[in-house]
Amino acid sequence: MNYIGSKNKLSTFIKDTVYSVVGADLSDMVFCDIFAGTGIVGRVFKLEAKQIISNDFEYYSYVLIRNYIGNHNPIPDKDLLIKKLNNLKPVEGFIYKNYCLGGGTGRQYFSDKNGKKIDAIRQQIEKWKINNAIDENTFYFLLASLLESSDKIANTASVYGAYLKHLKKTAQKSLILEPADFETNGNENIVYQEDSNELIKNIKGDILYLDPPYNSRQYGANYHMLNTIAKYDTFIPRGKTGLRNYKRSAYCSKSSVRESFEELIKNARFRYIFLSYNNEGLMSDDIVKSVMEKYGKYDLRTTGYQRFKADTDKNRNHKADKTEEYLHILEKG
Repeated sequence: MNYIGSKNKLSTFIKDTVYSVVGADLSDMVFCDIFAGTGIVGRVFKLEAKQIISNDFEYYSYVLIRNYIGNHNPIPDKDLLIKKLNNLKPVEGFIYKNYCLGGGTGRQYFSDKNGKKIDAIRQQIEKWKINNAIDENTFYFLLASLLESSDKIANTASVYGAYLKHLKKTAQKSLILEPADFETNGNENIVYQEDSNELIKNIKGDILYLDPPYNSRQYGANYHMLNTIAKYDTFIPRGKTGLRNYKRSAYCSKSSVRESFEELIKNARFRYIFLSYNNEGLMSDDIVKSVMEKYGKYDLRTTGYQRFKADTDKNRNHKADKTEEYLHILEKG
């Protein structure tokens, strides 16, 4: 997924920095990714650490990390289930009726054909779950597969704050459900869907990785469509874009971010804390440093980074195509 703030391209930088601080052997360490997003960083360390604790408040993120981090044994009959879902007849369900042109709302997040296919697959996954035809691990594997496959053919500029007026080339392609395959090992990891500042009071470990929102973009709004597919609940979509109700993050507000950040650091029962942030964030590097160094030994590593671009941005001129990514480091005293 082309995800705002994704650490996919920065994963080597993060991993090398963690190794340089704590050592290359994490086999006896608990690693926590508490703002997990799509789970990239947790996935990088899944085979390295004794245990991964992964968390995100957004349900679509929880589905992804529940699959990629929570699942560690192979899924029985995986290929057969994927094949059955791909062969389903289209259904005029909630997605088609509210987020496709054929539904009459004027919204066009997906082609009519793909909207109906998303509905058919999502309904069948739910039926299997209700009838106990699949277990919880398989449910999240299939749902994560649907989210990622749907995102590939969405008619948006990468995020779901708006849809495009005309179907772009990738949105004209037919949805093909592809498996969200995950790494297997013998470790029992823990996955949460909680407010990070509340969860931090109830967990402990060795390494805490923080990747909070940098700016005022609310993930609940930018990825509301994925939440709707994942939850598949009944509600009245609001406004032109069909928004659902969502919780606003304190980390997306300049008036509340510092207080929330310091509360998190203060309550963290982890020896090593790594914070990903950049030079365009709501908190300056001086603010981050002033907070973190209150609680132990502080350090900073930086690297250049290609800024996030939505599809519609690719031919526009930006003030800068690159941004500076900071990895703030704290060894708590």
